Amino acid sequence: MNLAPIDWIIILAFFIVSLVIGLIVSKKAGQSASDFFLSGRNMPWWLLGVSMVATTFSADTPNLVTNLIRDQGVSGNWGWWAFLLTGMLTVFVYAKLWRRSEVMTDIEFYELRYSGKAAAFLRGFRALYLGLIFNVLVMGTVSLAAIKFGEVILDLKGWQTLLIAGSITLVYSALGGLKAVIITDMVQFVMAMIGSVWACIYLVNMEQVGGLTKLLQNELVISKMSILPDFSNPAVWVPVLFVPLAVQWWASFYPGAEPGGGGYIAQRMLSAKDERNAMGATLLFNFAHYALRPWPWILIALASLVVFPELSDLKSAFPNLPADKLGHDVAYPAMLTFLPTGLLGLVAAALIAAYMSTMSTQLNLGASYLVNDFYRRFINPDATEKQLVWAGRWFTVISMILGTLLGLMLNDASQAFNLLLLLGAGTGLIYILRWFWWRINAYTEIIAMISSLIIAGYLTFIHDSTGILPMASWLKTISGALLTTFVWVLATYITPGTDKTTLRNFYRKIKPAGPGWNKVIEDAAQDGETIEANKADSLPLQILGMMVGCVSVFAALFGTGHWIYGNYSLAMILTVVSVVSGYALFKVWEKVKTD
Repeated sequence: MNLAPIDWIIILAFFIVSLVIGLIVSKKAGQSASDFFLSGRNMPWWLLGVSMVATTFSADTPNLVTNLIRDQGVSGNWGWWAFLLTGMLTVFVYAKLWRRSEVMTDIEFYELRYSGKAAAFLRGFRALYLGLIFNVLVMGTVSLAAIKFGEVILDLKGWQTLLIAGSITLVYSALGGLKAVIITDMVQFVMAMIGSVWACIYLVNMEQVGGLTKLLQNELVISKMSILPDFSNPAVWVPVLFVPLAVQWWASFYPGAEPGGGGYIAQRMLSAKDERNAMGATLLFNFAHYALRPWPWILIALASLVVFPELSDLKSAFPNLPADKLGHDVAYPAMLTFLPTGLLGLVAAALIAAYMSTMSTQLNLGASYLVNDFYRRFINPDATEKQLVWAGRWFTVISMILGTLLGLMLNDASQAFNLLLLLGAGTGLIYILRWFWWRINAYTEIIAMISSLIIAGYLTFIHDSTGILPMASWLKTISGALLTTFVWVLATYITPGTDKTTLRNFYRKIKPAGPGWNKVIEDAAQDGETIEANKADSLPLQILGMMVGCVSVFAALFGTGHWIYGNYSLAMILTVVSVVSGYALFKVWEKVKTD
């Protein structure tokens, strides 16, 4: 398919805007590591919240949603909807704790919370693991989506798409640092939302689909529409709904939904003006991510079932698409080929923007780990601010090359999604509890990482070949999480604890709520030190805020769906629930204390 000149002009205009932003803020970004990686810690909640949303709207997201719906139906999205629970927990519990820590990265936290050589090893290892391996894996999945989009929409080879869009991303990320990333995120998010909604309206109403009413009455679509899985079949509802809600949200470490907050979510919170702005940014992110964005993608995915019912139909329509890149996730960009001139250019620019937004964030985040937590901590402790900025720029280039190469090697979006969930299974509870339970130590996290890697590797690559107790993928997730959790809990009690001075300093600085630090306070009193307990924060109130927030967002998400489906009575009930719980959320928000 060939784009018209006007389409290419729209795409080119977006590239120019992105470059201009990077050039404008590059001087300020180059003054210090804090400016380059945290934008001077003075960002407002609304800009940070939009940046978080833009980053999660990567080029692979609509492809992944399409893949889930064509394979499992709309209910298949519970695999990522369930992460709203950890997102809301971050809003009310962890956002202000992260901002209060004043660390440069979430990995620097290790030597604030733990002590000794184990803490130093953990910081250095995690810097390399997250900055290179994990970060590159995420960028690889995003690059894969860009490749498929380029081959289907732009009629470009995979390497050509990545060379063009990746080069622009690399330039403004390396020059402007986080501030350039955040500002371009705002432009990219607006484009992405306009493009996805407009494309949805056009595609649902095109002749092949016949409009919303005919779409929802189509036999191929009816079986995929349900928001909840079939409860008469445990083989369906257990992996689709039960595992995500009961285990996955707290047990798995996944980018953008890390238990306890982490990664680029923590980076944005650390960049906020204050604790209140950190909380506001994360709240905006969770509402927009789960309640605002999914339905245009869902409707396009359902429409694709009418136009391309089988993989063979996609293959026939795009015979030049490499066999190893053919999957249900291709259906999303395939649908976009029906868009008219002008709108196609806007949507193409929006999806390129989604790719660039996620890649720029991952580039800056990965570089912050490698510079702050490895290079400055272990290689050159006396590095000047200018040296740190330049090191960040070089690491940005290296990460881009590695992520691009991996994208050329992957086959479909669900591969990396499932691998990321399995690799982190069982470690998530540590990130939730380490703020509130003094006994967790550096060895806890080290042993959890090692056991998770071994268990995940065994379940993924060895177990099926043994023929011993065959397991479905969902059972592997539960087994991996429970085994890993058992190992690290046991390790917590038998390994040396964090030294008293570190624990006391941590509590004085962070002031976490709850009873988990009573022993530290009591031991300090016995040694003649006075540590004032935190009586301002109420952990039960914060948990209530999380629960009310989840009800409000889920009700808005499902209410929107039932309005679209024409189930007006249920839609009205859910809308009322969303509004009432939203009001309750506001009241809880007012009572949650911040500095």
